Amino acid sequence: MLRLTFLGTASSRPTVSRNVSSLALQREGRMFLFDCGEGTQRQMMKYGVGFSMRDILISHMHSDHYLGLTGLLRTMSLQGRTEPLRIWGPKGGVQTLRTLRDLGGDRLMYEASIHSLEPSECISGNGYRIEAFETDHTCESIGFALIEEARPGRFDVGQARALGIPEGPLFGKLHQGEPVSLDNGRVVRSEELVGPPRPGRTIVYTGDTRPSRKTVEMVTGGDLLVHDATFETSESSRARETGHSTAEEAAHVAAEAKVKRLVLTHISARYAEQPGRLLDEARATFPSTDMAKDGWSVEVPHQNLENS
Repeated sequence: MLRLTFLGTASSRPTVSRNVSSLALQREGRMFLFDCGEGTQRQMMKYGVGFSMRDILISHMHSDHYLGLTGLLRTMSLQGRTEPLRIWGPKGGVQTLRTLRDLGGDRLMYEASIHSLEPSECISGNGYRIEAFETDHTCESIGFALIEEARPGRFDVGQARALGIPEGPLFGKLHQGEPVSLDNGRVVRSEELVGPPRPGRTIVYTGDTRPSRKTVEMVTGGDLLVHDATFETSESSRARETGHSTAEEAAHVAAEAKVKRLVLTHISARYAEQPGRLLDEARATFPSTDMAKDGWSVEVPHQNLENS
């Protein structure tokens, strides 16, 4: 299971229906938190994602993306957390993140370590990596790409049975690429029964950014792009001045990258009454577009799932 839950989808000024930036990503029982604007801990409670993350990743050091850290860290300590937590951010933000961690007086009851993450550096796990990449904002900023490793190809159970291979451990060895020897002396190689590798999933979260060649490179052919869409095209000058994107610009990035799905976020408060204007603008260029709202969850299936 790979699920994203949008905890805050506003730009720097929250509205009644949108909190400032935060996104929870859950993959195979592990959770990551991307950005942590003011009030994120309450959003996590409200939308039921829990506090089990081991990593918090901050895209840049503008306050609407990190001011929720201090309260969240204190709450987890009061709840008795003992598991260590890693907090990642741009190199220039490490000292600010340390200050936020240490605010509040009482010592945390768990280890919360601070780490810099520079473009092209990765956090690696079982079957995936999260790679940082440079984005184009008004300060040092990074986006994040979750990239899964390819999965083994489909295993031909019928052919395996026809060859007289008993179900059980030998099936597993073959599926993992190992040859097996049968009682009749025959050696069966994995490639006789296992199809070509199946692609893993790719999800990209840009944080705040102008349209970027690097974003296109990171998400080309990917499954989901979560992109800054602060303004509509009539405010394109303002978008350039502030280091943000219009909805149409986000759609052009998605179209060039041939991504499967685009989700717009970081929506300016000026569109609180008519957010559909941004969505319509993006869909005119890239129809497979949605607009995030607080509390919305989206699951990302494996590519060609029906053939998996």
